[in-house]
Amino acid sequence: MKKEKNKSIKILLPVFSIVTILYGCSNYLDKVPLDKPSDATFLTNETELSMAVTGCYNELWLDPTGESVPFPLLLDCLTDLEWDRNAGQLTMLGKGLATNDNSIPSLFWNELYKGIGRCNFIFSKVNQLQPVVPADKLAVYLAETRFLRAYYYSYLNELYNGVPLITTPLTLEQSQTPRSSKEAVTDFILAELDSAAVYLPDKATPGRVTKGAALAIASRVALYNGRWQVAADRAKKIMDQKIYSLHPDFGALFTYAGKNSGEIIFTIQYLKGKKAQKIPWLFFSRMAMGSSNKIPVESLVDSYECTDGLSIDQSPLYDPAHPFNNRDPRLNYTVVLPQTNFMGYIFETHKDSTTTWNYNTTPPSRIANTDATNAYASFSGFIWRKYTDPADKADVNNSDLPFILARYAEVLLNYAEAKTELNQQDNTVYDAINAVRGRAGVNMPLIASGKTQTELRAVIRRERKYELAAEGLRLFDIRRWKLAEQVMNGPLYGRIPKGYLSNAPVIDEFATPHYDNVSNKSQMRVIETRQFRKDRDYVWPIPRLELETNKALVQNPNY
Repeated sequence: MKKEKNKSIKILLPVFSIVTILYGCSNYLDKVPLDKPSDATFLTNETELSMAVTGCYNELWLDPTGESVPFPLLLDCLTDLEWDRNAGQLTMLGKGLATNDNSIPSLFWNELYKGIGRCNFIFSKVNQLQPVVPADKLAVYLAETRFLRAYYYSYLNELYNGVPLITTPLTLEQSQTPRSSKEAVTDFILAELDSAAVYLPDKATPGRVTKGAALAIASRVALYNGRWQVAADRAKKIMDQKIYSLHPDFGALFTYAGKNSGEIIFTIQYLKGKKAQKIPWLFFSRMAMGSSNKIPVESLVDSYECTDGLSIDQSPLYDPAHPFNNRDPRLNYTVVLPQTNFMGYIFETHKDSTTTWNYNTTPPSRIANTDATNAYASFSGFIWRKYTDPADKADVNNSDLPFILARYAEVLLNYAEAKTELNQQDNTVYDAINAVRGRAGVNMPLIASGKTQTELRAVIRRERKYELAAEGLRLFDIRRWKLAEQVMNGPLYGRIPKGYLSNAPVIDEFATPHYDNVSNKSQMRVIETRQFRKDRDYVWPIPRLELETNKALVQNPNY
């Protein structure tokens, strides 16, 4: 029975049909279907409630591009860390060329509201559930539902800057619903997460919501919206739980070996052959039978410090001829660097390296190097190592490696940032930052106390970039820090096709490289040229169809 329960949360297959946001009725057409559940008769016992709550989890599989990848990964393609090779709507959004017909904002809007609609349906049936479901179990089910509704609203609120706040199923007559302010939606989210946390368990089956998940997302939402005290308090509650701890091996955390780590707070679960994800196909090198489709870029690689804690333009350890030596270990754990082993092949994108080493044979052999010669190999010269595992090499389209939606390292950085913004740079702030930097296997120099608020703010922003790349959080960071107008304008660079930079670029206080001083800058590959309008692009457009069907909506400025 326990095995079947675990399997059910990993599969989360739709087992019922319910209305989402809008539904109408007609006496003539109001027939109870004979072949499936009806909203008129569904949710009359605990089994059906369990099925309904499982259905609310389904939107965690939001798949706007149809590539079967965790949706947060797509958001990093819209930042200075990553690029999507597909010439599609995601690329247009990243280039700053989105319109209100772009399919990505439309699909996020539709699917997140679908999840909210499922949650609202459950709450509309509470009165009929109370007599038939034990009170303690009902409280947990409703807490899960409350969390998921708040979680979906958190994305809508950040992406569109205030949205219709709908908490009950609506009739057609109620469909003209205006947007609530971002502040009002934030208030609602935080209140819902606090309410959910009261009844959620400390531990649960992987993929199910826990008290820690509610507190972690509350900390994140509060941080994004300048609610510094709330962000610090919710993070501190997790720290005081003593349930979570940093995984000793940063690289292993994002592999099958780390899937049960004590650092993980909330995940999306997958199951091979049933509901699999395709990160390996998109991330793996050409040699390893991947497409190198979603790729890190030069500016991310150059951001990481040297092992002495200095940026590459300041450290005596940096050698332009061997630029990846003596660097923060998280660089190599996050990105596959040239001349490193990946899936048994030496990864090399230098265009003259037409052959490479294959360590999958005994003895090792030299073979043709498609990572240097294939027209669709990595356009930046780099690929992601984070979220790749050799166990997926045999079937790159069938991975059930979980994707982490919240983990303890982020909580520590949330706490440090919130306390710093409150101008409370006490020892607990340094302890939180240094726990992340000093993790076993990373061991970066600790941050010395005594920094000003401005200095510590810069430290934390750099640390979030190093620690959280390829986890879907960077978009919201560069938006709230108002950095997007700087880092999302101009050329997006890849590696020099036949070499390295002749000298280090200038690295600013927030770990952004600037290449004007690089003598061979002209040899860098320009992957694309981006534009960012600060009077428009800090939020997404409301989809055109939504504006046409809901006349109470007002479009975001300049779309």
